[in-house]
Order: sequence, then structure tokens, then C-alpha cells
Amino acid sequence: MATFLKRQKEMKRLEKQRAKAERRTQKKLASRAQTEPPAEDIGDADTEAAGAHIATPSESVPHS
Repeated sequence: MATFLKRQKEMKRLEKQRAKAERRTQKKLASRAQTEPPAEDIGDADTEAAGAHIATPSESVPHS
């Protein structure tokens, strides 16, 4: 019985450790997002203006 309890305690400790590491990672990502502008936002305005409307096959074929 003691082995089972030790295993349970160890598993709980490892889970807490993983959760703490995940929180640290999320905190780092959040602080980076606040300090650095995302690189993919730089060219979006040009792309949106050029491809504002792309005709689908159903739109390009006239209906009679």
C-alpha cells in the first residue's frame, strides 16, 4: 500500500511540475507578444487590397 501512495504522490508532483512549466511558457509568449509586433501583420494590408474579391467558379459562369 505504501508503494501505491508513493507513486500517487510522485505523479501529482510531476503533474504540478508540468503545469508550472506550461505557465512559464505561456507567460513568456504573452510578454513577447506585447513587446514585439507580429511579423505576419506587415504585408497583410497589401494582400487584402489586391485579393479583396476572388471570383469563385460559380460567380464567373453566367447563369441563363
